[in-house]
Amino acid sequence: MAKKDTKGITIKKEDDFSEWYTQVIQKADLADYSSVSGCIVYKPNSYTIWEKIQQATDKRFKAVGIQNAYFPLFIPESLLQKEAKHIEGFAPEVAWVTHAGNSPLAERLAVRPTSETIMYDSYSKWIRSYNDLPLRLNQWNNVVRWEFKHPTPFLRGREFLWNEGHTVFATKEEAKAEGKEIIGIYNDVCENYLAMPSLIGKKSEKEKFAGAEYTISMEFIMPNGKAIQGPDFHHDGQIFAKAFNISYTDQNGQQQYAWQNTFAITTRMIGVLIAMHGDDKGLVLPPKVAATQVVIVPILFDSSKNQVLKEAKEIKNKLEKKGINVNFDDRESYSPGWKFNEWEVKGIPVRIEIGPKDLEKHLATIVRRDTGEKQQIELTAIADEVNVLLEQIQKNLLDKAKDVLSSSVVEVDNLEDAKKQLDNKKIIFSPWCGSVECEDNFKEATGAKSLNSPLSQPKLKKDQKCFACSEKAKYWFYLGKSY
Repeated sequence: MAKKDTKGITIKKEDDFSEWYTQVIQKADLADYSSVSGCIVYKPNSYTIWEKIQQATDKRFKAVGIQNAYFPLFIPESLLQKEAKHIEGFAPEVAWVTHAGNSPLAERLAVRPTSETIMYDSYSKWIRSYNDLPLRLNQWNNVVRWEFKHPTPFLRGREFLWNEGHTVFATKEEAKAEGKEIIGIYNDVCENYLAMPSLIGKKSEKEKFAGAEYTISMEFIMPNGKAIQGPDFHHDGQIFAKAFNISYTDQNGQQQYAWQNTFAITTRMIGVLIAMHGDDKGLVLPPKVAATQVVIVPILFDSSKNQVLKEAKEIKNKLEKKGINVNFDDRESYSPGWKFNEWEVKGIPVRIEIGPKDLEKHLATIVRRDTGEKQQIELTAIADEVNVLLEQIQKNLLDKAKDVLSSSVVEVDNLEDAKKQLDNKKIIFSPWCGSVECEDNFKEATGAKSLNSPLSQPKLKKDQKCFACSEKAKYWFYLGKSY
């Protein structure tokens, strides 16, 4: 067999996370850089993960009555400016279309940074009566935000993919109640598919979504101690309803403004998954989002090639009948060791090796990607055993991620300890006053910011002081350095 150079990762994750992350993306064939700065090509290996996220989320949305729709990519400037706080939050990131061919447009068109304004222009025409509510629509699309910060594939890009749900209710109580349902859906997908737990809570006034009354976020902790925001839910109150005249006639014949929410999950989750589960060998995929859950590598010699291939194909058929996605790697131009390395870099959950010696014993060698553990399994039991193994890998990845999360959070009640723990790459959990001025001062002093405040609050001590400014504390908050 021809010798090939290995495609392994050449740096340890803990030594240089940024370089490690870049190598994993390239060597696991997840993405490619494009000619447009800050925009990447999502290759099949990463886009399949997004499809799995999308399918799992979409199924749950539809089960609770949320329908899919699609609205234009281009938004007239006059619509984007209808809600002042909203446009103020996005103005620096908006990409504009000014010409059609060589002819200037009568009005600039924004390339969708988010769809509130284009959707709510339609909502104001569609909603007339309480019978038209609730209206619960979602769209799966791309958005463009011309970030000036350093772009990082998946984690921070100028174009990304997401869902954006936009719902309208007759009452505030109905609208706010949806938050628990939506965050529950996102948490289910993140924990049970991506094997990623998070800190769930309400964002600060400074960090909430532009134009929202409040934002509930899911914050994920990266191995380098930095937090990154994942799916979120925004209760918009009547802010957009008043700006766009989204109103209805109630059962008493009175005109009322509606109550609205927005929510999203994005392709950022692919980057979080890479960072959270990956190791020094490369990507580690949870089985539920892996396009290939099992790779079979037959060990081929001329004298036994036909028998080994025959048995390997039978294994493939047995696994596929169980609904397991299998890749059959019978390439003869690469050595078994080279193939093992390639599939490890790509994070395939289970590798099955079978050669002539295994065949004599009616066994196959099974290798777990998450732990590297090897075991030999009877050929007659292989389908059932692999099915169980995939479930074990999925659970193990979640359990490990939960351990990382819990060990990353440290409770502190003063600024001195907060600085020390942040330097130790920890997330702090502290009594906080919640003021914008205090947050600004804290960020300037430490480079960290508020993340969110748990929805179920621990009790504050009597006369509890803010950890950062010694004013009266109002909440317990998670704070840390973040992307």
